[in-house]
Amino acid sequence: MTAKLYLIPTTLGESPIENVIPSYLIDIINQTNHYIVENVKTARRYLIKAGIKTRIDDLTFYTLNKHSSPEEYESFLKPIFEDNHVGIISEAGTPGVADPGAEIVKIAHQRNIDVVPLVGPSSILLSVMASGLNGQNFAFLGYLPIQKAERIKTLKEIEKRSLNENQTQLFIETPYRNNHLLEDIITTCHPETMLCIATDITLESEFIKTKTIKEWKSKVPDLNKKPTVFLIKKN
Repeated sequence: MTAKLYLIPTTLGESPIENVIPSYLIDIINQTNHYIVENVKTARRYLIKAGIKTRIDDLTFYTLNKHSSPEEYESFLKPIFEDNHVGIISEAGTPGVADPGAEIVKIAHQRNIDVVPLVGPSSILLSVMASGLNGQNFAFLGYLPIQKAERIKTLKEIEKRSLNENQTQLFIETPYRNNHLLEDIITTCHPETMLCIATDITLESEFIKTKTIKEWKSKVPDLNKKPTVFLIKKN
């Protein structure tokens, strides 16, 4: 079996393709006619922007979201057994990292399918790189609880873990709830705990700053509707 499952990166926003996506990706997508995507509309737009030469209407798209069943996952990979490459495209960044594509990759390994990760932007790794916090030991926690009381309890726990394990803690929030989360971080965490706010990574509006909680209190940024990664480290 020569066909492969390609993990195809996309931009983190409306940044120029050439700034964040390697040129060899064009060769890969022009060899691939089957795609597993979260949203067909945005995937089609991305492929056109990236410079695919195949007619978009000649491509086959499989939708992967919270409504997809494990039985569908298997069917998404069928073209590979007919010697057709399949690509996974995330809504933003790299597939398989904080992304439902990981389930497809898991099945691919079980079916002895070659999985090929392609280079592209990952907000998680880029934020760690730019934070100045511990890049030798870090944990990505995904989304924190929505309920305020539970979220504050979780913040206290991860701040304590950060100290005890000398570990940078990363987490995210739905962009329109960023300001509520930031408020809770600032009011809950110790004044000397380090907080990095990494917003709009790779875009012209990129903002990445690391300060103590005490320092952030003097000027709190507006993060409403801006994709943001939060990183904390208690020393």
